[in-house]
Amino acid sequence: MDTVKIGKYIAGKRKALGMTQAQVAEKLGMSNKSVSKWERGVSHS
Repeated sequence: MDTVKIGKYIAGKRKALGMTQAQVAEKLGMSNKSVSKWERGVSHS
């Protein structure tokens, strides 16, 4: 699975919704650091 491509997709959707990484993280019950890692393609979790 191409984690960088998925990360760009997540970032694009988040920005299109006008949300910050912290807002996405709060809705998902995760940390904003996790969302940042997803968007950079660093982490699978």
